Amino acid sequence: MTLHHVLSGPPDAPVVVLGPSLGTTTALWEPQLAALESRFRVLRYDHRGHGGSPSAPGPCRIDDLAGDVLDLLDALDLPRVSYCGVSLGGMVGMWLAGHAPERVERLVLCCTTASFPAPGPWLDRAAAVRATGTGSITASVVGRWFTPAFREANPDVAPAFEAGLAAVDDEGYAACCEALASLDLRSALPAIEAPTAVVAGVHDEATPPSWGRAVADAVPGASFHLVEGAHLANVEAADAVSAILGEHL
Repeated sequence: MTLHHVLSGPPDAPVVVLGPSLGTTTALWEPQLAALESRFRVLRYDHRGHGGSPSAPGPCRIDDLAGDVLDLLDALDLPRVSYCGVSLGGMVGMWLAGHAPERVERLVLCCTTASFPAPGPWLDRAAAVRATGTGSITASVVGRWFTPAFREANPDVAPAFEAGLAAVDDEGYAACCEALASLDLRSALPAIEAPTAVVAGVHDEATPPSWGRAVADAVPGASFHLVEGAHLANVEAADAVSAILGEHL
């Protein structure tokens, strides 16, 4: 598995890796690029089956998705990086920092969780996507990514993310859903050594703020930050999230 990736920023600067959420691509982190590229070498990647990355038959586990990232870091000769991830990208970050602490300098976890209450919804979504395609779920899924006020003020944003989700490979998306169905990173959190900041969106229904708070409470010394917005808070509250990243990194 060779993940599609984009490197930008000064070649000799410290590297920060940006992990996207389920159903999004490298484009997710564009609101933070200008702030980060002035100080860091920025590595963005697509999960398997997303964007330019090849797909693989499911099911897979979070270990597999994190292994893809480790393989990418090895291929690029990057022994130690800082890592920031949204949702699924944050889960990959937790796995990396908990299981390969020597690889992660600093960690930012945005709108994410270490586990879900039950696997059923993710298994149902995987089955639905295999039956009818990612295009069939775009409205319901992206509907939870932004608040109504943000959608009204920025009418072009949600449709762009819906188109991006519809373009994700059906099997790749379903396999990632199955990774979320089996997700349980709670035992890894106390082993995280990297200084960690956890960010939650006040109106996030997909990963409520209380779930982010639970992650911050379990990671030694982690800070917790509430920002406006729903699940893609780095887009809706771009300036606030950029400021947190800039200070923490």
